[in-house]
Amino acid sequence: MATYLMSSGGPYGIEELIQRTGYRTGVLLLILVPIFWSLPVGLMVGELSSAIPAEGGFYIWVRRALGPFWGFQEAWFSLFASIFDMAVYPTLFVLSLGRLWPPASQGHNAFFIGAAMVLVCVLWNLLGARAVGEGALVAGCLLLSPFAILIALTLFPHPPAAFKPHPVEPPDILAGLLVAMWNYMGWDNASTIAGEVERPSRTYPRVMGLAIGLAICAYVVPVVAVWFAGFPRTAWATGSWVEIAASLGGSGLAVALLLATMVSTLGSFNSLTLSYSRIPVAMAEDGYLPKFLARRLPDGTPWASIIVCGLAWTAALGLSFDRLLMLVILLYGASLVLEFVALVVLRIQEPQLHRPFRVPGGMPGAVLVGVGPTVLLVAAGIHSRSDQISGVSATAIGLGVMATGIVAYFAAARSTTKPTQVR
Repeated sequence: MATYLMSSGGPYGIEELIQRTGYRTGVLLLILVPIFWSLPVGLMVGELSSAIPAEGGFYIWVRRALGPFWGFQEAWFSLFASIFDMAVYPTLFVLSLGRLWPPASQGHNAFFIGAAMVLVCVLWNLLGARAVGEGALVAGCLLLSPFAILIALTLFPHPPAAFKPHPVEPPDILAGLLVAMWNYMGWDNASTIAGEVERPSRTYPRVMGLAIGLAICAYVVPVVAVWFAGFPRTAWATGSWVEIAASLGGSGLAVALLLATMVSTLGSFNSLTLSYSRIPVAMAEDGYLPKFLARRLPDGTPWASIIVCGLAWTAALGLSFDRLLMLVILLYGASLVLEFVALVVLRIQEPQLHRPFRVPGGMPGAVLVGVGPTVLLVAAGIHSRSDQISGVSATAIGLGVMATGIVAYFAAARSTTKPTQVR
């Protein structure tokens, strides 16, 4: 469930997909995108996590396969993507709370409430990985329960749908593809805690299959139910799940779904804190970040890294995220491509490495599994090449962040007092 929350977190966030593409194309994308985007990542994570179950996950894989430079870049891309991505969840939390209590989104309240959410997740993570996993199980049940009720209500006769019509633009499949990719993004995040997982060689392949299957069902089934309940495309916009719930089940179901939205954002942020906070630990142990970040509690919880990451995400709460979707996907995509390259290189360099789970198809399978995600990333980049953030191309900003990673690597390597060893 923690893996599911790291990568999906329920049907929230797909409203714009239906708004941009309509039902038929939207449902098709929700089924096809995970086949070409999520499933290959799940297969790759299944093999590498079972073969190299080390804390730091994808950073360790890339470093072992391609050397310290590319390992550092992998971590750099992921950490910067996390800064942009993680600030989205407190924002969504505040927006949902604002619909129940309007002062929440007014003045400085939004920042302080968002900061309080970050603090809660930091404290929760200090209790350890098991506490986060148990919390994820509860959060998953709570966030999906209102949708189970909503789906059930669509099976019974109901009055004509009452909703606020939203403006609809001409169908934009590539824009919908970008939204679908973001909603199915992050299946490799669970790899960073492999050192804290029991029987990782057996657990990870099963987790990938279960979590991806749950994500597909949680997206497709509610959308299809609403489609056949008679809600037109004009009913869809950001946050329209609440309006649809009110139309089917009254204000009680609408409030329940709003509360579930807040649980979803809190649960996703909490699980991602578990994942991202392990990257600085591995880098600190390799000498690329201050040793302070590798400090742990007696149970192994990396308290220093968790607190520093929480402070960084809190500082990013004031940023505007209107057009940062492409920037997040660009940075995440660059790190993902490196992971697929590491999969192939390790097959060549270490053919005798024990792999309890393998990507099917031998070496051709290991190569082909990365083709689908790479093609989708290129398509997303072409579509969003004109996106601007404060008058600057999102692609240019992303490339700039990548360039700073090169500078940061040589600065960190120069300050490292001992030669690092590839693990």
